Amino acid sequence: MISAAPKPILYSYFRSSCSWRVRIALALKGISYDLVPVNLLKDGGQQFSAEFKAVNPMQQVPALKIDGITLSQSNLNVLKQIGEKKTEWAQNCIASGFQALEQILQQTAGRYCVGDEVSMADLCLVPQVSNAERFKVDMGPYPTIMRINKALLELEAFKVSHPSRQPDTPAELRA
Repeated sequence: MISAAPKPILYSYFRSSCSWRVRIALALKGISYDLVPVNLLKDGGQQFSAEFKAVNPMQQVPALKIDGITLSQSNLNVLKQIGEKKTEWAQNCIASGFQALEQILQQTAGRYCVGDEVSMADLCLVPQVSNAERFKVDMGPYPTIMRINKALLELEAFKVSHPSRQPDTPAELRA
C-alpha cells in the first residue's frame, strides 16, 4: 500500500498579510494543510524562538513545509531544483516574496475573476484593504478598490483564509 504524502504545514500568524496571501493561494488551489500558529507578539515574538529558527532561519512568517522542504524567501534555489508540478505555485509565491500571486492565479483566471476589468493581481488587494481599514485609512476615495474587495470577500477562498477565522485569532477578533 502506498502511503499518502503528509499535508503541507503552514507556519502562520493570523494577522500577517503575507500569511493571509498564502492561505488564499492554498484555498484557491484546494490544497489542504495543517496550520502551526507563530505568534509575532507573544514572548517577544515566537518567530525568534530556537524552535522556529530551525524551521525558518529567516525567522519570518509565512513558512510552508511541503514534502519535507520548508519554503521561505531564502530557499528559492532549492525550489528551482525541484521539478515537481505541485510545488510550482509555491516557487512563484516564494520568488515574489509572498507579495504577488498573479502568476499562480493566472492558471485559474476564469474561475476567480470578479469582473472583466479585474486582473489577477487584484486578488492580492484584500489583505492590504484590511490593513488600511484596521489603521483607519479613509478608503472613500477608492470606490473601485472597495467594490472589488467586497466581491472578493464573497469568494469561499477569501472567507476561509480571513484572519478572523484562523485558529490563532484571539476571541475578541473572531468572526
